Amino acid sequence: MPTNKKKVQEINAGSMADIAFLLLIFFLVATTMNVDTGIQRVLPPIPEKNQKAEVDIRERNLLLVHVNKFNQVAVANEIVDIRLVKDRAKEFMLNLADDPNLPEKEETVIEGLPGGKYMVSKGVISLQNDRGTSYDTYIRVQNELTRAVNEIRDQVSQEKFHKPFSELDEAQRKAIQAAVPQKISEAEPKNVGGK
Repeated sequence: MPTNKKKVQEINAGSMADIAFLLLIFFLVATTMNVDTGIQRVLPPIPEKNQKAEVDIRERNLLLVHVNKFNQVAVANEIVDIRLVKDRAKEFMLNLADDPNLPEKEETVIEGLPGGKYMVSKGVISLQNDRGTSYDTYIRVQNELTRAVNEIRDQVSQEKFHKPFSELDEAQRKAIQAAVPQKISEAEPKNVGGK
């Protein structure tokens, strides 16, 4: 006796791989990736074999900023609120009253700067962290120091070009950066402890 069994129709899965591949491509193209950003710093070049690695800086040209393991910030050996770091750094770098205890200035010829010459500060800010310093405090101090430089650049840009630093063209930006260099030195973290 013949049996009448219905054969189940097979599903053609040949195009499933193509569809999965197209979906994968779609999601790769349509998805945005978060990019980690860091602190922008220009590192000095590697010294030559016979070159002295240390640079002598006069004491008056150096502003010491220390952050201890308790996240306290000391500027010139005085503990200050982190919000005052920017103001102290600006006061140090500008030295408006030509204080003999603050950094020297050197008249420098700067190409592209109206007037051609500018009194460039020889000031260097040295940042020293304790190994126990929190990352948040470290970044906040870095941001305050960078804000100080950016505000001075913006001020000089307004004086020389009558517009903010962010609106300058490339040649004008380079002139302002030469007039107000970002000299922030970062020492290796140590176990400094409390201040």
